[in-house]
Amino acid sequence: TLSRTHTHTLSLSKTHTLIYTHTLTLTHSHTHSHRHLHTHTHTHTHTHTHSHTHTLSHIHTHTLSYTLTHTHTHTHTSSTGNTGISVAKKTVDKLLKGYDIRLRPDFGGPPVVVGMSINIASIDSISEVNMDYTITMYFQQSWRDKRLAYAEMALNLTLDNRVADQLWLPDTYFLNDKKSFLHGVTVKNRMIRLHPDGTVLYGLRITTTAACMMDLRRYPLDEQNCTLEIESYGYTTDDIVFFWQGDDKAVTGVDKLELPQFSIMELRLVSREVKFTTGSYPRLSLSFRIKRNIGYFILQTYMPSILITILSWVSFWINYDASAARVALGVTTVLTMTTINTHLRETLPKIPYVKAIDVYLMGCFVFVFLALLEYAFVNYVFFGRGPQQQKKINERLNKANNERPRYEEKRLREQVDAYGNILLTTLDMNNEVMPTDVGSSVSDSRNSVMSFDSSGVQFRKPMASRDGYGHHSLDRAAMRGRANCRLRRRSSKLKLKIPNLTDVSTIDKWSRVIFPITFGFFNLIYWLYYVN
Repeated sequence: TLSRTHTHTLSLSKTHTLIYTHTLTLTHSHTHSHRHLHTHTHTHTHTHTHSHTHTLSHIHTHTLSYTLTHTHTHTHTSSTGNTGISVAKKTVDKLLKGYDIRLRPDFGGPPVVVGMSINIASIDSISEVNMDYTITMYFQQSWRDKRLAYAEMALNLTLDNRVADQLWLPDTYFLNDKKSFLHGVTVKNRMIRLHPDGTVLYGLRITTTAACMMDLRRYPLDEQNCTLEIESYGYTTDDIVFFWQGDDKAVTGVDKLELPQFSIMELRLVSREVKFTTGSYPRLSLSFRIKRNIGYFILQTYMPSILITILSWVSFWINYDASAARVALGVTTVLTMTTINTHLRETLPKIPYVKAIDVYLMGCFVFVFLALLEYAFVNYVFFGRGPQQQKKINERLNKANNERPRYEEKRLREQVDAYGNILLTTLDMNNEVMPTDVGSSVSDSRNSVMSFDSSGVQFRKPMASRDGYGHHSLDRAAMRGRANCRLRRRSSKLKLKIPNLTDVSTIDKWSRVIFPITFGFFNLIYWLYYVN
């Protein structure tokens, strides 16, 4: 209460009273640990009373009085604004204070149980040359660390990836890994999440190239089994235990994968312990069986090889004396098969055993090469063996004619029938005649007589006309036909080994049938064996 008095002297006497009321509201807030915000409102009311008294003596009196009234208003609201950040910061600081990453959780007690799960993003490549495959995946690990339990908040804490460097992590590694890297765009692809009970979830996005030993004996009709081995590097089973979190559902994303040359047939998850000289270690294995798609190889290897093999058979329908065409076709098909073989070897490792594709390409190469050799055989029969045999026959005839007495020639001339035909029964069967002379004797048996010149070559002398014998022309034609038959029979008895056009054509005709049938039988055996 504040009082003030002012006195003024007036000529009149009058009293005036003025009352003023002022209200002042003050608000302050505070938050309790159960996340309730308390707001306090204070209301101050000031009452001013002014009294003015006027008298004749001009006395003016002012009286001022103050009255203070307090009103408290409490307002409760739920909020996680700046206050929630402050609480989370204090919680994290509390957890990391004094935390020792050198010791595993429950050190000296039971082993840490680490659950693992994988989400496969893609399988980028499977290489037969390097015997490996490349896989990109989301790799999650979870375990419980009681030192990271908190009760100040009921929410999970997803922290920055750099916090992972301040926490204990399992020493997990991939046993069959060749090269791996952690993705770092735009930041390191790591996740660390804490739960109130101390459970830690640690996730990575990594790409790894893992070894996959393949058996290529049935390539490209093969199936392969590739694995991803996960193991603890330093901690034994006394300190850490691995298991697939979610059992058969621990690995996801396989159904969405699309591989260019393979199809995933089966997926298996295995958990076991392996023993080394330093102790027993936990190991998890992800094994998937893949089957190669043969469509690419049918279009790129099998079909071209089949068509080239069939193309080599075209030479069987080309005339035997067209050496340029048949040789060029045969050499071209052989070189083409060699090129296909060379290109295939570049895409495969240098392995010691024979693959299924090698068997087929080698079979096609053999058929193409035999087609080329077939023409070489035909060429030898027609142009090689025939002239050599004729040369030998000429030498024998020259030797026989030099030793034969001259009266044999006279005797031969006398033993001619009425129609001018030579009686071959009187001819020495041990001697051989030229094939061209036999043909000429057949075509001109009417008008010539067989004789030998000084070189031993047979020829016929013209005879006189036989019209004087009084036979008709029809009888002469019939007799001439019988004589030709006798000559052919006699020539067969002489064992003339002379190749002709019919023999050469027979080789090509048989080749046209034997090659396709044999190649079809080869394909039947090949596909039945390797497909089944």
